[in-house]
Amino acid sequence: MSRFAKRRGVYILVIEAHGQAEVGRLGWHSFDGIYLYVGSALGPGGFKRVERHRAVAEGRNKTKRWHIDYLLALGQLKGALLFETSDKTMECALAEQLARFAQPTIAGFGTSDCRCRTHLFRL
Repeated sequence: MSRFAKRRGVYILVIEAHGQAEVGRLGWHSFDGIYLYVGSALGPGGFKRVERHRAVAEGRNKTKRWHIDYLLALGQLKGALLFETSDKTMECALAEQLARFAQPTIAGFGTSDCRCRTHLFRL
C-alpha cells in the first residue's frame, strides 16, 4: 500500500526545465529555470497523484492528462512539498502567496477548475 494512501491535501512541485514543450491546448512554451507548480491532491487518490507526477518525470508514465505532465516530461522533478489539508481553498491561496515572490507564468496553467491566473511560477 502506498505511503500516501488516504492522505490528501495540496502540494508544490519543484521542477527544473530547459527547452520547449507543447502544453496541451495552451500551445508551445519555452522553459529555462526552476519552476514551482501548485496542485491539488484532495480527490480520492490523495497524494498518490504526486507519485504519478514522479512517474511522468521519470518517463515511466507517458500519459499526459494535466498541464503539468507536459512540463514534467521536459524537465526534472527536484522535489515536492506536501501540505496535508481538507481545505479546498488552500491550493489557490498558496498560488496567490507564491505570486508575491515568484514570477507567474503561462496564464491558465493548472487552473481549469479555478479562477486563478496560473498555478505555475518561475523562480
